[in-house]
Amino acid sequence: MSEETRNQEAVETQSQDQLDQIVSLKKGDTVKGTIVKLEDNQAYVSIGYKYDGVIPVRELSAVQLDNASDAVQVGQEVECKVVSINDDKESLVLSKRAIDTEIAWESLEKHFADQDAIEVVVADVVKGGLVVDVGARGFIPASMVERHFVEDFSDYKGRTLRVKVKELDRENNKVILSQKDVLEEEFEANKQKVMADLKEGQVLEGTVQRLTQFGAFVDVGGVDGLVHVSEIAWSHVEKPSDALSEGDKVTVKVLKVDPEKGKISLSIKAAQQGPWETAADKFNTGDIVTGEVRRLVNFGAFVELAPGVEGLVHISQISHKHIGTPQEVLKEGQEVQVKILDINVDEKRVSLSIKETEEAPASSPRPEKQSKGPKIDLKDNPNVSLNNQGMSVTLGERFGDKLSKFK
Repeated sequence: MSEETRNQEAVETQSQDQLDQIVSLKKGDTVKGTIVKLEDNQAYVSIGYKYDGVIPVRELSAVQLDNASDAVQVGQEVECKVVSINDDKESLVLSKRAIDTEIAWESLEKHFADQDAIEVVVADVVKGGLVVDVGARGFIPASMVERHFVEDFSDYKGRTLRVKVKELDRENNKVILSQKDVLEEEFEANKQKVMADLKEGQVLEGTVQRLTQFGAFVDVGGVDGLVHVSEIAWSHVEKPSDALSEGDKVTVKVLKVDPEKGKISLSIKAAQQGPWETAADKFNTGDIVTGEVRRLVNFGAFVELAPGVEGLVHISQISHKHIGTPQEVLKEGQEVQVKILDINVDEKRVSLSIKETEEAPASSPRPEKQSKGPKIDLKDNPNVSLNNQGMSVTLGERFGDKLSKFK
């Protein structure tokens, strides 16, 4: 057989195969082709048939699209399923979505079993969460997007997220995804690494993340540690928001690290110079200073001289006059002048006096004693003897003349 004859037979065989394909094309068949033209609401595909097929925009993706160009580009190879065919009207409707969904479910089931992370692009923001195209329509509930609460998702459209398959229901075409699970896993891995490097006594820079009634959570290298309200400042802090705001940059000292419980205890005040460290330079015995009454107790009053430095005014040193309780003359928050009687920085004790800053009141003269009975005028009385040593009256002198009558 000549070479020319063999080539002719090959061409005839190929033509017959193409003819067989054309003849056998039917609804439900899977075909491959190339995108040759795009319109807003459809894409044209050449599959080697006698006319091009059309993929409506709703059949391009599992999610709603505004334009066909959002899913495919001219020259792109695609695999589709025949939805309908009408040679009389030269109508061939294809679906890329049908093939993508079949392939996607096999992949999704594997990712669900392995619990590995996959990348997705947010196609739409809807009430309650985000919609993504994973071959099938995937949904990320709002509570599964971030580790923290997000009020507005409007700028999430078009973002690439790393998610895990949280729930699958092929019968109902339900795919639930979670980025939060990925973030939590990464956070815990980073947390363990950071905690392993933290040492008690270490001083770090951090950022205030959250405020609660009992303290502030501060980010130190990707993990949060708690600064209890009592560790925020040397002075008394009623609630954290009185001294801090979210986003504040702070210097903290590591008090304790508990890897098993995943807890880090921090202190802002411990990272600063303590007030007692400078008290010896500020205050001396005998100084008269201004302070604020912080607490009243039965035995006296505690007066704050500087943030973190309090001294005791014993009840006996409050007033020159006798008082039963400090509340009789003082109230919390009152500003007072005090004299430093004694200061012991090592023991963090200061003895104070209020009364020594005030002039003692002048003593009142003692009233004369009043004699009982009628007043007797002894002057020029012959029965009274007056001399330089005083005066004396005898019974004989007083009643002698009367007694003489009875002799």
